[in-house]
Amino acid sequence: MEKRAVILLSGGLDSTTVLAMAKNEGYALYCLTFRYQQRHVREVAAACKIAALYDATKHNIIDIDLAIFGGSALTDNIDVPKGRCSEEMEANIPVTYVPARNTIFLSYALAWAEVLDAPDIFIGVNAIDYSGYPDCRPEYIKAFEIMANLAIQKAVEGKIKIAIRTPLLHMTKGEIIKCGIAMNVDYSPTHSCYDPFPDGKACGSCDSWTLPWSSPTCGCRRATGWRSWWATPISRRWPSSAARPITSGMWWRC
Repeated sequence: MEKRAVILLSGGLDSTTVLAMAKNEGYALYCLTFRYQQRHVREVAAACKIAALYDATKHNIIDIDLAIFGGSALTDNIDVPKGRCSEEMEANIPVTYVPARNTIFLSYALAWAEVLDAPDIFIGVNAIDYSGYPDCRPEYIKAFEIMANLAIQKAVEGKIKIAIRTPLLHMTKGEIIKCGIAMNVDYSPTHSCYDPFPDGKACGSCDSWTLPWSSPTCGCRRATGWRSWWATPISRRWPSSAARPITSGMWWRC
C-alpha cells in the first residue's frame, strides 16, 4: 500500500516547502486547500498550480464561508495592516488572525486522513518568524495531535496513529527558503500576500509580504535578496532552466 499523507496547501511559500518535503519522503500527496472567502483568494489558484507541479495524487478544494463570522482583516471589512516592522508585528496578535482557522483546517484534514488511512498530516506552521497567531504554536499542535487520536474511530481502535507533521516549526524564513532552494523548489507559482492588487500583484507592504525580509532572525535579505526577488515579475523570478525536478532526500541537509 502506498504511503499517504494529507498536506494542507495554501499556495504560499511555507506550505509549498512542506509539500516538497513530503514528496521527498516518498509520500503520495493528498492536498487540501480552502476557499474560505479570504481576501487573498488568489492563493487558491496558486495552490492548484503547485499541486499539479508536484503530481499530487488528489487535490481537494473545500469551500467554507468564514466571512459569515468575520473578525479578521482577511474575511471582514477590516483594513490589512501595512508597512509594519517586525517589532510591531510581534507586539500583539494581528487583525489578520482568522479565528480558529487552523483548527478548522486540521479538522477537515483529520477526517480525510482517517478515510485514507493516512497517519501523517503536514502543515506549514512556524513558531519563529510568524505573526503571533496562537494556532501556530508548538503547544497548540501537540494538543491537537492528542485530541486527534482521541477523536477518530481508527485511532481509538489502534489501527492508526495520527501525527501532525510541522517540519518548519522551528525554522526561520531564511532557513525555510534555503531549504526549498536545496530541494529545487520553484517558488514562482506561490502567492504570499494578504491584500493583493486586482491584477494579482503583491501589495508589497502587508505582514505576509514583509515578514520574510524584515525579521531580524531571517537572514534571507542577505542570503537570497528576498525583497527584490519577490518584487520581480513571476516570469523573471525563475528562468525556465532553473525549474529542475526535486532531488529526493535532500531536504534534511538544509
